[in-house]
Amino acid sequence: MSLKKIVLDVLKPLKGHSIPEFAEVLASVDGVKRVSVIVNEIDVETVTLTVTVEGSDIDYSELRDHVERLGAVIHSVDQVVVESEEEEE
Repeated sequence: MSLKKIVLDVLKPLKGHSIPEFAEVLASVDGVKRVSVIVNEIDVETVTLTVTVEGSDIDYSELRDHVERLGAVIHSVDQVVVESEEEEE
């Protein structure tokens, strides 16, 4: 089984990394081909984001670690797409 797409609800500090920098760091995760970030809400200290990550075989543990290293928190996993790696006969 390989993780092809995951949609995350993320809370990121307003100060620190910009949204493009945040997306670029997540795009460096093994198996990631595309990262899309939507800003849902901006508060005094935080930004609420919907982060969509797509790829061939996304390493979720590494993705989560990168999010946390950037000072952000995953509130929820809102969508997951997994594909089986069945061999064709």
